[in-house]
Formats: sequence, structure tokens, C-alpha cells
Amino acid sequence: MPRSVNSVASRARRKKVMKMARGYYGARKNVWTVAKNAVEKGLLYSYEGRKQRKRQFRRLWIQRINAGARQHGMSYSALMGKLNAQGIELNRKVLADLAMNHPEAFKAVVDKVK
Repeated sequence: MPRSVNSVASRARRKKVMKMARGYYGARKNVWTVAKNAVEKGLLYSYEGRKQRKRQFRRLWIQRINAGARQHGMSYSALMGKLNAQGIELNRKVLADLAMNHPEAFKAVVDKVK
């Protein structure tokens, strides 16, 4: 019986990886073994980057809330503690947006918890 290798699926797999490597520099874009390693590494970086983006945004929101709170004589931790104690359920994203773009609304929130 002749050897069966299923070259159709093999070629499709390679084409998929080579398409993902389009735009890379040097051998990374057209040499199979190098491109495969580069694409695998890129996919790992993109997976990790999606996790890091969430952390970075949370850090940014906390900095903005802290800056807004300190303008009204309060620290970030004091503000968040009082918000939780009074049952005001505004998340950090919304609070940061208020502190940046709607200072009068943020001041009203701070005055409510003082």
C-alpha cells in the first residue's frame, strides 16, 4: 500500500502560518521554520498582552481617580472605602471618566461620601 501523507492539510497548515508571518522582517516572513517560531512567539505575546492591557487600564483608572480625589482633599483609598461603605457602586472606569471629563460630577460624588 502506498504511503499516505495528506499533503493538502500540511500545505494548508503551512499557508496559514505563513500568512500570519506576513509583514515580518527578513527570514521570519518566508522561511518556514523561522516563520513558525516567530508566529508562535507572537501569538504568546498577544495572549499575554491581552491580560496586561486589563492591568494597565486598571492602574490608569486608579491614578486618575487618585488625582481627582486629592484635588478635593481626599486620598484614593479613603474615597474608595467610603464609596463602598455607603453602597455607591461606581466602578473605577466610570469614576476615572468622571474625574477626567466631568469634574463637577466627580466633585458631587466626593461631596456625597464626605
